[in-house]
Amino acid sequence: MNFLINHFYIFLAIIFGVISQLIIKWKMNAYSIDNYETLYDKFIFAFSMLLNPYILISLVFTLLAGVTWMIAMTKFDISYAYPFTSLGFVLVFVFSIFLFHEPMNLYKITGVLFIIVGIVVSSKGM
Repeated sequence: MNFLINHFYIFLAIIFGVISQLIIKWKMNAYSIDNYETLYDKFIFAFSMLLNPYILISLVFTLLAGVTWMIAMTKFDISYAYPFTSLGFVLVFVFSIFLFHEPMNLYKITGVLFIIVGIVVSSKGM
């Protein structure tokens, strides 16, 4: 049972990180950084987005990802746990197709399959 609970901390860290990234993408889709000419203007725009409640929520999810990752680090060697963070790439890829209608192609699918195979192979080393 502890085995599953300990892995749940890794899973939560990944899920919180993915949710954070999806919220940021969702909210930033409405803006174009190209509308701002100078680097200063771009930084002002980026920092002004910190006042957006959804961006703040995404930062809370990032914090939760960090906290659950710290808990996971008390349960596993980092060489075992860290490859699982690659699942974040897989989940963002899948959700980006459905939520943002981003393109899917053979190269992306192949890359995701390599990530999954890599996680399976590296997890056998526990």
